Amino acid sequence: MKDSQPVIYLASQSSRRKQLLKQAGIVFTPLSGSIDETPKKNELPQDYVVRVALEKAHYGWSTVKEQALASMPVLAADTTVVLDNKILGKPTDNYHAYETLRALSGRTHQVMSSVAVSHDGHIDTVLSVTRVQMARLCDQQIKRYISSGESEGKAGSYAIQGLGATLIKRIEGSYSGVMGLPLYETTILLKKFAIANLLPD
Repeated sequence: MKDSQPVIYLASQSSRRKQLLKQAGIVFTPLSGSIDETPKKNELPQDYVVRVALEKAHYGWSTVKEQALASMPVLAADTTVVLDNKILGKPTDNYHAYETLRALSGRTHQVMSSVAVSHDGHIDTVLSVTRVQMARLCDQQIKRYISSGESEGKAGSYAIQGLGATLIKRIEGSYSGVMGLPLYETTILLKKFAIANLLPD
């Protein structure tokens, strides 16, 4: 964007989401704070990821109001990895990462990314679902990848934007969505909130 002034708030500390917004030319101001992202009992993955994104956006807008900040839309997002309709969260340790990658090996899983925008009493959301086929991995490959440290803090225990790309055989959907923020869907959603110059008319 030509204007260097922020046009949105980003309710996320994710370096990947910040990187993707900069890639899209969307100028933002980050908001601090977090919410409880624990899945509810029997909550379906799609319901979970949408709920968390909405709660982040609500929390972000509440922060804007409480701190009397300039009125701009708040963007929030949540991404989760799903296998056999079960949420695969961030690994708690290397063994957990190993078990996750062993389960994903040679199979196709889903990466669900929900984006929510809140502004002045209005909130909207969009969901991106991408199918990711992981190569069949031997124990040595899994252990070597975990030793790189890249699986730490990553849903599904891998990062497609890094060394984890060597583990992925095929994707169907949004590459940026697998990273954590589907840019196409995000720009369309932001356009609904009158954020200009994000897409051609």
